[in-house]
Amino acid sequence: MRVESTGKRTQPIYICSDAVGETAEAVVKAAMRQFAYDGVKLVRCGHIKTEDEIVRIVDEAAGTGGFIAYTLVQPELRETMKEEALLRGVRAIDVLGPMMQAFIDTFNDSPKRQPGLLHALDDDYYRRIEAIEFAVKYDDGKDIRGLLLAEVVIVGVSRTSKTPLSIYLAHKGIRVANLPLVPEVGVPQELFGGSRLVIGLTMQPEKLSGIRAERLKAMGLPFSAQYASADRIQAELVYAETIMDRLGCPIIDVTEKAIEETAGIIIGWLQELQA
Repeated sequence: MRVESTGKRTQPIYICSDAVGETAEAVVKAAMRQFAYDGVKLVRCGHIKTEDEIVRIVDEAAGTGGFIAYTLVQPELRETMKEEALLRGVRAIDVLGPMMQAFIDTFNDSPKRQPGLLHALDDDYYRRIEAIEFAVKYDDGKDIRGLLLAEVVIVGVSRTSKTPLSIYLAHKGIRVANLPLVPEVGVPQELFGGSRLVIGLTMQPEKLSGIRAERLKAMGLPFSAQYASADRIQAELVYAETIMDRLGCPIIDVTEKAIEETAGIIIGWLQELQA
């Protein structure tokens, strides 16, 4: 069992699975982002094998006033969860069940009922691992060869989320390289070759200044450093826009966008390019 606490006053949400529990946890966290309330404690209960384990979890949830989100592929475990939750008056949300039932009804097929298939060591898994290694190797323009080998190249000034976006896309199996745009550093010719998708990232100066100021604080440097100054940021953004114009690449303003939202836009463009 793993516990994540996100506040002093906490209300528990139990993440239950006969595998790892990452699917249910991801859904719960996606829902949590829609609410300002942060007094939530996630309690992950993975690798559930017996009905007795479910009884104990439901009993604890009844005592703490929490609710349960579960992904149980074994029918007997799902039924036990439903029955015990109803008996004890605990709200229990079946995250995976309705989707599985939709497949059964639509395609007249039966599920494998094998926990943990999301993380099976298949071709997709190895492609994601390869993409993550690629993103790390060609991060921040460390090796310009990556600009020609990548499926997606991300460019932008410092602190526009190029690296976290690259890693997020890599987890989707996409080979991504990124390159910082700095006025004092020339842009390699490799950036203008190849048939991969090039994306420019930009951000509103005020937001970028705040992010850079926090970065300076974390590094123990004075806020007055040129890195976070308004004049320096404006000069970098103008230079970056000039390079992006030369590339003719689409530009995403990431000021108010989450990584997932930006990634979704890029994935859509990549699919159109590959169609």
